[in-house]
Amino acid sequence: MSAVTAVRHLPETAVEEPEAAEREVLLRVDNVSLSFGGVKAITDISFDIRKGEIRAIIGPNGAGKTSMLNVINGFYHPQEGTITWRGQVRRKMRPYEAASQGIARTFQNVALFKGMTTLDNIMSGRTLKMHRNFFWQVLHYGPARNEEIEHRKKVEDIIDFLEIQAIRKTPVGKLPYGLQKRVELGRALAMEPDLLLLDEPMAGMNLEEKEDMSRFILDVNQEFGTTIALIEHDMGVVMDLSDRVVVLDYGRKIADGVPAEVQANQDVIDAYLGVAH
Repeated sequence: MSAVTAVRHLPETAVEEPEAAEREVLLRVDNVSLSFGGVKAITDISFDIRKGEIRAIIGPNGAGKTSMLNVINGFYHPQEGTITWRGQVRRKMRPYEAASQGIARTFQNVALFKGMTTLDNIMSGRTLKMHRNFFWQVLHYGPARNEEIEHRKKVEDIIDFLEIQAIRKTPVGKLPYGLQKRVELGRALAMEPDLLLLDEPMAGMNLEEKEDMSRFILDVNQEFGTTIALIEHDMGVVMDLSDRVVVLDYGRKIADGVPAEVQANQDVIDAYLGVAH
């Protein structure tokens, strides 16, 4: 039984819908390999992420999932293969450049400014959207003041959307873990990304917190139209939320398809899900 209340289910005989198959490919991974010294983290992996979908990346610990996200957002540069973003092959793009082109990221371990408030942490996600130079920002006058008002309104809308109004002025270091993860999601949303990368967004959460986060992820996808790629170990969450799932094991791809196909794949059962599933 799913650990999270079902949000949407595909029937057991589900196959990929024609309209889903025709969606624009937003990002393509082609034959990517990544090594650290003599250790191969990723070996010859290919898959795509289509506009408007929720794409899950799953696999046991050490499968190369986070390394794959790090390649997509430019933190790592693969020794072989290519990443194509919006039809353009990217070569050695840095995280800052990836962010400026519409790729946002949350992390497995919460990466917030613990001494800053919820509002200020989410506001930091608007940095790349601010166009006034440092001189105007220091003066906090005229164009810079007007720009900050505009960005603050967008941040307040995100706070309302994530239902965290009560903690908007609270330093995030004082918040429980589940709310910190929600603030981190808010900061990523403040970047208005086209592709949102979520690295274990529900790790360490209790059942209620997982249900809330599942709802917010689905709403971000459906209401904002944001394409999402997520790493998650909770199979109830993966099967309920995802349009398609790619499975990694020891740095190699062993399956790729809609949730029902992946769940029934014997290689996936042997490597990850186990007989009990």
